[in-house]
Amino acid sequence: MRFFLVQLKESFGFALQSLAVNRLRTTLSLFGVTIGIFSIIFVLSVVDSMEADMKEGLSIIGSDLLFIQKWPMGPEKEGGEYEWWKYFQRRAVTENDMELLRAELDHIQSAALQIKTFHTAEYKNNAVTNIGAIGVTYEYNQTIDLQVEKGRYFLRDESDGGRPSTIIGPALADQLFGDEYPIGRHIKINGSQVEVIGVLKKEGSSLFGGERDLACYIPFTFAKRFATDQDEISMILKGKPSITAEKLKGEVIALFRGIRGIRPGEDNDFSVIESSMISAMVNNIVGVFNVAGMFIGIFAILVGAFGIANIMFVSVKERTNLIGIQKSLGAKNYFILSQFLFESILLCVAGGTIGLLLVFGLLSGLNALSDFHFFMPFSRIAMGISISVVVGLLAGFIPAKQASKLSPVEAIRSKG
Repeated sequence: MRFFLVQLKESFGFALQSLAVNRLRTTLSLFGVTIGIFSIIFVLSVVDSMEADMKEGLSIIGSDLLFIQKWPMGPEKEGGEYEWWKYFQRRAVTENDMELLRAELDHIQSAALQIKTFHTAEYKNNAVTNIGAIGVTYEYNQTIDLQVEKGRYFLRDESDGGRPSTIIGPALADQLFGDEYPIGRHIKINGSQVEVIGVLKKEGSSLFGGERDLACYIPFTFAKRFATDQDEISMILKGKPSITAEKLKGEVIALFRGIRGIRPGEDNDFSVIESSMISAMVNNIVGVFNVAGMFIGIFAILVGAFGIANIMFVSVKERTNLIGIQKSLGAKNYFILSQFLFESILLCVAGGTIGLLLVFGLLSGLNALSDFHFFMPFSRIAMGISISVVVGLLAGFIPAKQASKLSPVEAIRSKG
């Protein structure tokens, strides 16, 4: 066993010596593998970052909510066309719909309405255009996690009576007030004076979140005063812990059809969206990017593997005399085989390591230039190294096998 390990060590040394002597060839050989590993790991790391960001954003919504609105997320029939003209004619969700549904269904823990409009917020000489002014009913913060850091949430009288008050995001507060304390101040939204009663906790920018930081929440009744028919109204339902979202969805559809007076056989004039559907959509997007990343990277890796194999054949040709001398001195086939396999694997691992370092550097640069957080998971580092080792084995095996089968006499006589 000790003799075997010594021979492996010597094989490893021969491989390193060969790579060190042929520096230019080694550098050129690394290029293909470097590009391949960089392509795969960079794309997959970006996708991992996007997935983590999306899931963090969706965690605010929760996994046990139902959204009832007239517009669906996509075609209501699998593989069908998005019939916007049909959805456009549907009736908007109303407060009366929500109250009737709550009265008939005991499984609902909380229910709220929201309507999103876009307006300009003004304070003194400061103005922020196109902010999301979201009108919500009183139980909104019981259905969706709305964390107020300064001030307070709406009182029921303020909410039901449509009092001109607002809870604003921290980014909006900074742009309007600067260092001035915002609570109790009045801002203008759509020309109406509104009192700031709260400031939300900072959420940070993300693909599915961050809009709260530059938004304001106002009572639903107040928001309806300057809403248009194009502004979507959504009912948000949260079921009790004892009922699944799927069961709640079935009961809600049946009861809401009755409330709307929809006859058997007629299509719904509303859509029910589960928060899990949003998660499924995110997973589909992530899956597409993963496949695309692997597809691009595999082609680059194949080019690199053929380059490594070609270099290894050249290396075998150059060292044929040396192989003959080693075999005449008693070197076994596995000793020769291991030399070239080690050389091939070292080439690929070095190229892969450079690719990983390039990924790390590029992701760090992107983090410095944007608020989005990119990262490279350890699993992707391990994946990159593993792919490099496998590619090294595959690319170097045939040349190494060819070298190990050489006849000592013919190898010594070879002119290399």
